[in-house]
Formats: sequence, structure tokens, C-alpha cells
Amino acid sequence: MINDLDLALKMADHADEIALKRFRAVDLLVETKPDRSPVTDADKAVEASLRQVVAEYRPEDSFIGEEFENTGSGSRNWIVDPIDGTANYLRGVPIWATLIALRVDGVITTSVVSAPALGRRWWAHRGNGAFTREIDGSVHTLQVSRISKLEDSSISYNNMQLWDQAGKLTQLIELSRKVWRTRAYGDFYSYMLLSEGSIDLVAEHDLKIYDIAALVPIVEEAGGRISDLSGPLTDQSSSVMASNSLLHADFQQALK
Repeated sequence: MINDLDLALKMADHADEIALKRFRAVDLLVETKPDRSPVTDADKAVEASLRQVVAEYRPEDSFIGEEFENTGSGSRNWIVDPIDGTANYLRGVPIWATLIALRVDGVITTSVVSAPALGRRWWAHRGNGAFTREIDGSVHTLQVSRISKLEDSSISYNNMQLWDQAGKLTQLIELSRKVWRTRAYGDFYSYMLLSEGSIDLVAEHDLKIYDIAALVPIVEEAGGRISDLSGPLTDQSSSVMASNSLLHADFQQALK
């Protein structure tokens, strides 16, 4: 029987094949959802395919996705964002990924983040570390940075408009004056760069569970910490921050 991590990697292979075929397609179908966010035919096709894989290999498991109704119940939940970074995807920007996570008895145990347009993939399983496959096919263990002072840190903040809408733009600007470097790498990629030790802090707003779940094991197995801005992560968390652990308390205080 295929184990959970291998199944998640298999799901990522399916997603990569579908999404890459439609990336930069001239006939890509784009719609606007009620929340004004975009969705493409590729988003729907990827999620539909992954639901079929889970139904075949884990028929008792439930499925939480972005594009279709949640299905099933019980202690094992697959949580999927078929294309994280849809706005990038539809504009031809290669920073997008499929996010796949498995939660067992309330704990996210396994995750894969696959970004085929970048030639990159990241994954983790609780207690077994976090890893990445580079564009040349080599595999490396992930480890967060050891930066311990805010003034030496690099932060990715994602979207200024969302910070403004969340009433946190003033805190972000103040924080930018205290750190070494600010950039907006965006979406999943900021958290993967954190896990690789390339940046030290990440925070963003207006997220859903399928935006967050797959990030958690990778960040934590790499030695980092991820939380709600105001405390532990929950299914309702929308504003999220992550760090190399050493800076987490100072980062959280700066964003209050």
C-alpha cells in the first residue's frame, strides 16, 4: 500500500502535468468567483484530478479544496489548493504551485508544494525533516536561517493592499524601518524561501485553510515557526506569520 507522503507526491505529479499544459495557453478560461478572486479551468481540472486520486487510494478520507464542495468526514483530511497564485498563473508569471496537505487527528502530518514552472518541489512529513528538489533534480534538506536580530532580517510581506485592508499597513511600514530588507515574493514562495534559509520572516493576510495547511509541516520541519498573527493557527486563521523561530516573538510584537 502506498504511504501518505508517496501518495501526496503522486498527486503533485498529476497536478504538475495538468497545470503545465494549460500554463500560458491562449484559450485559458478565466472566471471571477463571488469573492472577486480569479479561477481558471486549470484550477478546476487539477482539483478534480486530485479528488479522483484520493478517492482511488484513500476512499475513506475527506477532501477540503478551494474550488469544489468539501467531501467526506472523519479524522483524515486532504487539504488542497490546486493552484496557489492563480493571478500569477493567468498572467504568465511562473510563481505558482499546487499545495497538498494531509491532516490526521487534527495535526497536519504531510505536505507537498509543487511549482513545476519553476522546476521546484518541497515536501515534509512529521518527524522526518523537510526537503526540496532543485531544478537540476538534486534533493536537499531544508533548514531555516539563524538570524537572531530584526535589524539583520529579511521579510516578505506579500500584498500591501491587503495589509491596508487589514488595518496593519502602519505596522508594516514601521517594521520595514527596523529590518535589513523587505520584499514581496508572494504566496507559497515566501514560505519556501523561509524554509530554505534565504529569508527570515513572512506575514500576509486574507488566507484560507487551503492556502496555509501545506506550508505548516515544511516550515516547522525546517526549524521554523508558523502561527496566526495573534496566536496559534486554527481553521479560521486568515492573517499568518512565519519566522525562523528565533525572531518569532519580536516579529509578533512588531505586528500588534
